[in-house]
Amino acid sequence: MKKVVTLVIVIALIIAAIIYLQEPAVDVERVVPAVQKQNGVPAPELAGISGYINTDNITISELVGKKVILIDVWTYSCINCQRTLPYLTSWYDKYKDSGLEIIGVHSPEFSFEKKYENVQRAVEKWNINYPVVLDNDHHTWKALMNRYWPHKYLVDIDGYIVWDHIGEGGYAEAEKKIQELLAERMERLGIQDKISTEISEVEAPKPEFRKIRTPEIYLGFAFTRGNFGNEEGLPPEEEITYQIPSKLSQNDVYLEGTWFVDKDHVRLVSETGKMVLKYNTKSVNIVASGDPGSDIVVSVDDQEIGKYKVVEDDLYNVVEGDKYDKHTLEIEIYGSNFKVYAFTFG
Repeated sequence: MKKVVTLVIVIALIIAAIIYLQEPAVDVERVVPAVQKQNGVPAPELAGISGYINTDNITISELVGKKVILIDVWTYSCINCQRTLPYLTSWYDKYKDSGLEIIGVHSPEFSFEKKYENVQRAVEKWNINYPVVLDNDHHTWKALMNRYWPHKYLVDIDGYIVWDHIGEGGYAEAEKKIQELLAERMERLGIQDKISTEISEVEAPKPEFRKIRTPEIYLGFAFTRGNFGNEEGLPPEEEITYQIPSKLSQNDVYLEGTWFVDKDHVRLVSETGKMVLKYNTKSVNIVASGDPGSDIVVSVDDQEIGKYKVVEDDLYNVVEGDKYDKHTLEIEIYGSNFKVYAFTFG
């Protein structure tokens, strides 16, 4: 009998060690609720935060037992994140007085998204009034064991993550869950009130993802996923003079002019340059910046559709078509130091 008990203890210790080793490799304080639940896991504490917007400080632990929390992991130049923001701001306005707190965990994808002033500008642009924390070193991202932008987590009054959703969509399901958790909170705290069961009507783009036939395209030697057409490729930290070939492949970006290949972007060195892409979708965006500002001329199928000045590090919508179809995009660039990070579509 003693051997059996000893064996059980040893097995338990091994299991505990495995669980410990699988924890995120960051120094994270976890919220330990007073109750244990069959469904859901304790929400980790915010970790490694390098800046706060719309708040002087905020923690998960101070809200447990008081609020329902929606954690939104996002980054401001991500088109998928941007399309979810109207829903988040609508829910905050509708439910903040009923016990909902939203925390935007801004975990950057590109280096420029670490700048406080850039995130602050985006917060103002999108009318975000809930707290936003800067997770510049991805400590909270790792604590949540996250891998995606955007990713939403709902935390109940006991501090448990009881629902999550990756990417866009799922808005009605999310709002119903918010209503359910707020009703549970009111019952727990003895609050005599009712939560609306109506689903909000939010004006926001709703792309038809199955019709988008061109994948996201990333430039920069460490970020590229392919879909780059010039035969020279993207050699790390080299200055390359590109020419656009006579024959173009579908869904590949081509460059013209002299460009420097950096980790997460390419930077125009010559005074003028060009980008060409044969795409199959409705709308096209570029993540780009100009220093101190670059003029771009955008043409689709040899027809000029607009002129823009690119200054701030941000996402720019350069094409907004009527239907999903094949086209050829050409962007002429005037002014060196133009940087392009990615092409995204809708």
